Formats: sequence, structure tokens, C-alpha cells
Amino acid sequence: MVNEKARTLAGTSDYKLLLEPVITEKSTRFGEAGNRVVFRVPTTATKTDIRQAIERVFNVKVKAVNTVNQLGKTKRTVRGMAKRQNTKKAYVTLAEGQTISVVEGL
Repeated sequence: MVNEKARTLAGTSDYKLLLEPVITEKSTRFGEAGNRVVFRVPTTATKTDIRQAIERVFNVKVKAVNTVNQLGKTKRTVRGMAKRQNTKKAYVTLAEGQTISVVEGL
């Protein structure tokens, strides 16, 4: 019983895992069409970590998690060439009837 309660409470590590929601035209189309939400996560995060963090933080049931690693672009600057950071995005599909409002409070 104690372990079950501990698993349902969101900790600081869960909030550190979900860096920010990605709010773009493409991500909003995903949300409207397939009940999906897109988050930027650390490059070391695994699918199971992301699933557990979202279920704890938002109290929803996650159906699937797909991840995409984006390599940073090389850009020309005044001082020469520079490289942007590599990033990772998580496309989270929620179970039927579940919703997350990521733009709440804006």
C-alpha cells in the first residue's frame, strides 16, 4: 500500500524530466487529431521514465511514448562556426478520454 502511494505522487525528479512543452503548429495538430502532447525532455531520458513522470505529474493514463533525437545544427556566427545543442522530444499519446492542458495559465 505504501509503495503504491509513493508511485502516484510526483517528485522533483519528475518535474526535472519534463523540461517544457513544445507548442508549435505541428504539435497542436497532433493534439487535435490524435490526443497527443509533445514535451522536450533530457537526452538521457528513457520512454518508461517519461511515461511514469507524465502519469504522476498530470494524473493521466499514457497509451504510448515515442521519442525523437534532434541533432543540433551547425550555424555560422561572427566568431566562426558554432553548434546548437542536441535535443530530445517525446510524443506522448494519451489513453481515450484523457487530456492535458499545456497552455493553461497563459
